Amino acid sequence: MIRVAAVGDLHAGADAAAQLHDAFARVADDADVLLLAGDLTRTGEPEQAQVLADALDGADLPVVAVLGNHDHHADRPDEVRQVLAGAGIRVLEGDATTLDVHGAAVGIAGVKGFGGGFEGASTSEFGEPETKAYIRHTKDRAEALERSLATLEANVRIALLHYSPIRATLEGEHPEIYPWLGSYLLAEASDRGGANLVVHGHAHGGRERGRTPAGVAVRNVALPVLGRPYAVYTLEESIEAAHLPSRFALRDTAEASA
Repeated sequence: MIRVAAVGDLHAGADAAAQLHDAFARVADDADVLLLAGDLTRTGEPEQAQVLADALDGADLPVVAVLGNHDHHADRPDEVRQVLAGAGIRVLEGDATTLDVHGAAVGIAGVKGFGGGFEGASTSEFGEPETKAYIRHTKDRAEALERSLATLEANVRIALLHYSPIRATLEGEHPEIYPWLGSYLLAEASDRGGANLVVHGHAHGGRERGRTPAGVAVRNVALPVLGRPYAVYTLEESIEAAHLPSRFALRDTAEASA
């Protein structure tokens, strides 16, 4: 059994120090690993990242993160990464890490992702240079995710994103902004790369649960969606997971409705 705690869109700032400390005080008791799905800061300032780093410094479990759009706003993402790394937080972007959890190899591949939209209503790499560059970045991030997942030698593969890979977890947001909230290319990459679970944030007004076209569980862990400091998802070995790259599948109280 592997317990994965996850949350995104913490938007840390100086006035959130006590709240964040309290939020993560018991996470090591509840989970084996903590995933942070981007927008860790309000405006991408290293000082804001330090608030989160201080709250998690000394946490007795592995912490793996990706950055979000807010974390890029100040054009200082490398400094944000360095601050988080100082607290032992592994920040992924087009790469992966493998953890030993109770003797099982848990592989986590992470990218920020990007927008573009979903099947039947997506932007294409056509027209002005700005439009081409927008979709080219999405394609690049999706390809990096697929490569990172496929190279993992692990019992469990988790895709950690900021942007959404599917429409279902965006329901509740205005449909007009779906192209700025995610891309179906991320779902295709997760499926081809053999993910067992996909975690993302970014969609504050969306819903928690959905699935990729191949049936892999997707969880929107944006803090406003969860309404709690983090969600904990349990992956267990199961013969019902025979269609997945490993025999691990997600088990939680609302799985049947996903």
